[in-house]
Amino acid sequence: MKNRRSFLKKTLAGASLLAAPQFAHSASTNGMQIALKGSFMHQVYFWLKHPEKPADCKRFEEGLQLLVTIPEIKLYHWGKAVPSNRDVVDDSFSYSYLAVFDSPTDQETYQTHPTHLKFIEEYGDLWEKVVVYDAL
Repeated sequence: MKNRRSFLKKTLAGASLLAAPQFAHSASTNGMQIALKGSFMHQVYFWLKHPEKPADCKRFEEGLQLLVTIPEIKLYHWGKAVPSNRDVVDDSFSYSYLAVFDSPTDQETYQTHPTHLKFIEEYGDLWEKVVVYDAL
């Protein structure tokens, strides 16, 4: 090993070739592989009425934390839009939310779950627009 940089470059190059196929249909979380092939992806984009107000953002994030406690959710992610100068990137939304389910049936259960209905009722006043994309 000549130096740390060359060692890391060589090691990471080899590791990426080995890892590429396993990530084609899976996600890694805390070192665990979670298969995503065949999963139901529920992607939601929210445009808050007042995204510049920290209190509104905090309250909305509290709602998201409540929402992700629904047991049918296998994997989730939520975050704020990342500003971009690229024409193909829509960064006009305030928050994105992804919920992954094992099946369309689990997603249907989620839609009528009391916690999901409570989220809409108690936090719906914060957003002016919602767009949903579902995919298998």
